[in-house]
Amino acid sequence: MFKYLNKVNIQGVLFICIIVCHISSHSQSNEDDYYIRFVDSADYYIDDYPKKAQAFLDSIPQPIEDKITGRVADYYDIKALIHDERGEYAQLYQSYILAIKYADKEKNYEVAGCASLELFANLYFAKKNAVAYKYLNKAKAYYELDNNTNGLLEVKQMYAYAEFSNKNYKKCNELILNNLETYKAVKDDAYFYMFATYMLTSNYIELGNLNKAYTYIKEFESLKDNSTIVKYNYASFKVSMDINFAEHYLKNKKLDSVSHYLSKASELRSYMGNDLVRKYFNLKADVYKSYGKIEEAKTYLDSIAVFERKMFDNNLEASFQLNNTLIKTESELESESVKKFWNGFLAVFLFCLLSFLSIFYLIYYRKHKWKLKDSINKMNNLSYLKSNNEKLTGKVLGLEEYILNLKKEVKEVSMVHDVPVQREKIKDLYKNLLHNSSTLLDKSENHLELVNELNVEFFNRIQSKYPQLNDSEVITCYYLFMDFKNKEIALFLNISVRALESKRYRISKKIDLNTKKNSLLEHLKETFKDTKIGSTI
Repeated sequence: MFKYLNKVNIQGVLFICIIVCHISSHSQSNEDDYYIRFVDSADYYIDDYPKKAQAFLDSIPQPIEDKITGRVADYYDIKALIHDERGEYAQLYQSYILAIKYADKEKNYEVAGCASLELFANLYFAKKNAVAYKYLNKAKAYYELDNNTNGLLEVKQMYAYAEFSNKNYKKCNELILNNLETYKAVKDDAYFYMFATYMLTSNYIELGNLNKAYTYIKEFESLKDNSTIVKYNYASFKVSMDINFAEHYLKNKKLDSVSHYLSKASELRSYMGNDLVRKYFNLKADVYKSYGKIEEAKTYLDSIAVFERKMFDNNLEASFQLNNTLIKTESELESESVKKFWNGFLAVFLFCLLSFLSIFYLIYYRKHKWKLKDSINKMNNLSYLKSNNEKLTGKVLGLEEYILNLKKEVKEVSMVHDVPVQREKIKDLYKNLLHNSSTLLDKSENHLELVNELNVEFFNRIQSKYPQLNDSEVITCYYLFMDFKNKEIALFLNISVRALESKRYRISKKIDLNTKKNSLLEHLKETFKDTKIGSTI
């Protein structure tokens, strides 16, 4: 009963564990989905309501890597846009760098390419050209991985922007006009044509060609309601051109036109970058000075001081944030370094362990292979001896019968009383005895059965190495190996010396022996020198 209860309890515990794990994983998945919705909401509001977008991002608890897995690159890309809108350039750089870092991990090459382009534009504007082009090349590589045609077109457009930033207005116009129709043909993203007309308008203002400037600003304004245009991008370019017009007319002392464009720029005040804010305040101050309104001019000059102080505070705060990020990154790198060290140590340990086991197994395998081979040889020899023993037993019985018959013949001769007849009988008996003794080993098979007992290992080796030799040839090789002379071997085999020499020649041919280098005797001595001699003849 207790065993049954224990079994039920164990099953119950396992079931509860499975349910808890399932609920935990499901709740974790739901939690991730919940916070990922905040990223999507921030992305939706970023163009028109950046503060709402910021609120959604701030609602995601730290560490965000665990809460929005797979969307961290999007998070930092949106953060960068918020910092751009606020003119917080230090945080902007940091956010775009983090966006690239996580986009690489998540294989989100579109975000990586976009962030790299933005870094290029900002760094080039800050005159850090070498670093800027590094990010432009990165953007191209990411867009190629993403097969992003529009992204690659934007990379191409950046070369015109580089000339625009360097104030090479004619060169910039040349690059843009060569590709203007291509930009205009991109219907799914009018940003390319909008950016091109923005640069053309700004260039012609700087070149003093207002007719061309007004032509392209009309093209620019025609894109205002285009659904593919982000409102922030349109407004930031528009306010920049208004400031440029105001600067142009101030140089030409046309104060009414200056006031007109500054009024239009004030409507887009929230879309001005830091450099435009400075220009705007300075232009307002200069206009009031021109009108003799010194107090109003002083107010705008004070506003510039307040603005600069605010920028300083923001940069200081950004520096602290950057320091914290660097400390965090350093900690992560240290942790990663420790992890890599232990991974490397484990890899080396496993390699050494496998090497040791491999060597141990190789030694063990060779040792047992040698033992197995030795056992097989012993079994073969034993089997061979057993077989020969049976044959020799039969041969002994035959010899015993022959001896009995010989005794009978001797007895019959002894019973002959006539001396001359008995002498003839004795001569016949001797001749028969001599003939039988010389022909006893005439049959090669029986001869081999008798002789192989003298050196079993030799006969096993030679039959294994040269299976093409017959029994008579094997016996001949053995007698040669034992240093018997041709006459002795011929007598043993009951053949002539000439016949033996012919046999030796045939043996050399059969085993493909080059007799010019070695004789048959030398070859046998060298090949079978390590065989054990059982006995001698």
